[in-house]
Amino acid sequence: MSPLAVTSDGFSLDGEPFRIISGALHYFRVHPAHWQDRLRKARTMGLNTVDTYIPWNLHEPVPGELRTDGGLDLLRFLDLAAETGLRVLLRPGPYICAEWEGGGLPSWLLAEPGIRLRTTDPRYLAAVGAYFERLLPLLIPYLATRGGPVIAVQVENEYGAYGADRAYLDHLTGLLRRHHVDVPLFTCDQPADLERGSIPGVLAAVNFGSGAERHLPALRALRPEQPLLVTEFWNGWFDRWGGPHTVRPAADAARELDAILSAGASVSLYMFHGGTNFGFTNGANDKHTYRPTVTSYDYDAPLDEAGDPTPKFTAFRDVIARHAAVPDEPLPTPSKKLTMLGVPLPQTAPLLDDTAPDGHRHRVAEQPLTMEQLGQNFGFVHYTSELPAAGPTHLTIDQVADRAQVFVDGSPVGVLEREHHTTALTFTTPRAGARIDVLVENQGRVNYGAALHDRKGILGAVRVNGAVLTGWTHRSLDLTDLGHLPFAAAGHPPVGPAFHRGTFTVEEPADTWLDLTGWTKGNAWINGFHLGRYWARGPQQRLYVPGPVMRRGDNEITVLELHATAQPSVDLRDTPDLGPTQE
Repeated sequence: MSPLAVTSDGFSLDGEPFRIISGALHYFRVHPAHWQDRLRKARTMGLNTVDTYIPWNLHEPVPGELRTDGGLDLLRFLDLAAETGLRVLLRPGPYICAEWEGGGLPSWLLAEPGIRLRTTDPRYLAAVGAYFERLLPLLIPYLATRGGPVIAVQVENEYGAYGADRAYLDHLTGLLRRHHVDVPLFTCDQPADLERGSIPGVLAAVNFGSGAERHLPALRALRPEQPLLVTEFWNGWFDRWGGPHTVRPAADAARELDAILSAGASVSLYMFHGGTNFGFTNGANDKHTYRPTVTSYDYDAPLDEAGDPTPKFTAFRDVIARHAAVPDEPLPTPSKKLTMLGVPLPQTAPLLDDTAPDGHRHRVAEQPLTMEQLGQNFGFVHYTSELPAAGPTHLTIDQVADRAQVFVDGSPVGVLEREHHTTALTFTTPRAGARIDVLVENQGRVNYGAALHDRKGILGAVRVNGAVLTGWTHRSLDLTDLGHLPFAAAGHPPVGPAFHRGTFTVEEPADTWLDLTGWTKGNAWINGFHLGRYWARGPQQRLYVPGPVMRRGDNEITVLELHATAQPSVDLRDTPDLGPTQE
């Protein structure tokens, strides 16, 4: 493929005018067996480009270890894009936002006390430099200047909304160039942040959901010598636990897309296909109140979470056809779905049984350690200590990040939630030396704004009747391997958090949704594939199950319920339930 040329009139390829009509498709939010299908559908809708972020935290889970296997095989994704005839806008960060855990920044950065993320802090820049030194050489053959699909690369992400450290942006720009990234570079910012986030000599682009008639002239005024590019046209939105499912009417979004294209601008839809925050990968927001994002990243996009076309697919295709050539192909049809009701989960294993051979070291310290100090990225930390005396007990924790369930001698005594600003419990301790268990869930690191330095676990001191409680044992529960669990037939419902396991048989695997009606809060796996979190709080009530995670014949399902369930069975249904909607 040819390199992209940039002029004040627009873009060109091989000397011919080229309008970027792109859509966001995050390979890490889609099962790799579905990549080719989603890319083909992007081309069918009329897109000539896709854009994707690169999540540093997944690609480098520990310093120095670069992962590009399985669902992180970015090079295969780029090959498939090229085979489909799509160009690529590549957005390597290091910060990506994306409603993704920590904005894509690896949690091990936060093990360094006082580190200043997204700045010229030498510790941060050293980590970024080492990561790029491993990542970028793999990507150079995929640049359009080398015949590959990548026509442009982004510098950072919406930096103007975070800071004004020009030296930091200049450093990243120089880093990309020193690693031979010789395609056009671009920044992206919301309209009010354009000047702070842009870099001289680098293409400036704008993100918005509406108001093209105001925002495009503002971009033109800032950069009269460059083409107009909308890097993120927000055609939907994301959801948070406890809120409604947000939707945007297709006709309204199509009108705004038409306004962008009629102004002569290039555009990338955010999102074309949202996908799923599998596992523990959802992010969160904290603007004085912590709000974790749900598992689904459906985003009310042209393709839904299962990759089926929505009304926006047709509406956007019609708009694009008025401005560019659209493939003469039939519209995609929905994929086959699976229904199976009443799958029993007869086996259980307790989560807080620290005698189980779980392969995790126990670490002892006088004061509680954070998840980052324990070298843990995701999941839960199980803290234990002993209460000094029997009788009325007032427990306070300086800060819980993000949700703590407290047990005394195995009995639940309460829940503390960062979201609700709760830090204290009152209960009766049955005896001196009673065991206290505090199970803290990382519900997703903040991905946007000043609260980005989001350490997890117990932060600060734990006090009992005003005195600091010391002598803590820590057990990291990242739940990456469930093979060690001591499952047994359930004689009666477990009192505390527990895994529930069962099997089901399918003749032909297909996409489905796991319905957890009657359950309270937890996580679910099928054949070891971590589907994500569920929570009766909603709005989301069912978890998307990609067909490729299943196999013909017997399949295993495991559910971690953090509270209690009276009905240890689940349903597989052929439709999603993302909750009540709000435009």
